[in-house]
Amino acid sequence: MAKSYEQSGVNLEAGYEVVRRIKQHVASTSRTGSMGNIGSFGGMFDLSALNIKEPVLVSGTDGVGTKLKIAFAMDKHDTIGIDAVAMCVNDVLAQGAEPLIFLDYVAVGHNIPAKVEAIVSGVAEGCRQAGCALVGGETAEMPGMYEDGEYDIAGYTTGVVEKSKLIDGSKVKVGDVLVAIASSGVHSNGFSLVRKIVADAGLKYTDEIPEFGGRKLGEVLLTPTKIYVKQMLDVIRNCDVHGVAHITGGGFDENIPRVLQPGQGLEIHEGTWEILPVFKMLEKWGGVPHREMFNIFNMGVGMIAVMDQADAPKAISILESYGEKATVIGKVTDKPGVNIILQ
Repeated sequence: MAKSYEQSGVNLEAGYEVVRRIKQHVASTSRTGSMGNIGSFGGMFDLSALNIKEPVLVSGTDGVGTKLKIAFAMDKHDTIGIDAVAMCVNDVLAQGAEPLIFLDYVAVGHNIPAKVEAIVSGVAEGCRQAGCALVGGETAEMPGMYEDGEYDIAGYTTGVVEKSKLIDGSKVKVGDVLVAIASSGVHSNGFSLVRKIVADAGLKYTDEIPEFGGRKLGEVLLTPTKIYVKQMLDVIRNCDVHGVAHITGGGFDENIPRVLQPGQGLEIHEGTWEILPVFKMLEKWGGVPHREMFNIFNMGVGMIAVMDQADAPKAISILESYGEKATVIGKVTDKPGVNIILQ
């Protein structure tokens, strides 16, 4: 035991216990190409194990933002890791890449092994959903950096796509339709506003909300970000997908235009998909202008695939076979801008 280090607030033994606790979770994410074991200085992956002629690596990194504050308030830490994975793998998926590896970074003020294990168990669950291997990570104990009981988490992923199948939006054309896949909730964006709305409305995260079927507000807000990897890769393999947009911070207005060509725009029809109750209540509690909601939140749409209208029925059928709610919500136009036709 390094007593001098412990006196500064860092418990090395707790760190060793964390490694022991998370080994089983890490092992559960193994996939073709995985190499090595947890504890090495670097995570390894054998790219030659994949049948890819011209591999293009696509990488992404992200965190979960102030959604963490709600996890702290609810003392619930076993799903926030799913969010960390989702925010990364859904991004590389937008280029048509299959996520291969994931690494996490968890920073704590005080190392509580059971809590860190809960966080990493969520990361492992997210990796299993995405089909990628958790090949490494870091748990940093930093006394004085975080309030008691608080922490931060971030992730990094690398995926691969055949060069000839890279999705970069260059094939998007006027008349293409937007196939939208339902979100599971607020996902991991807009929580600074969410927390302000909750505070200003005098609500508590432990309040049971009738509009949510009596569920606690915090439980609804902590619903993990949906991971779209397996179902979207199936669509990409079987349909000619021209563009993919992950609906994150900036909502519809910032994210969908990222796949468009110069001079193109969007026409989206409200009412062609379900706006989840959580968004209706946030709009009501916060007095947020209805159109502005689409510029902040995903409004019930987590991922959009842009394709020729003729391919849409097949894509929707594939997505529905995975239990997804999918529908055509609009089209690409020759008028720049995002025109949402409100009900």
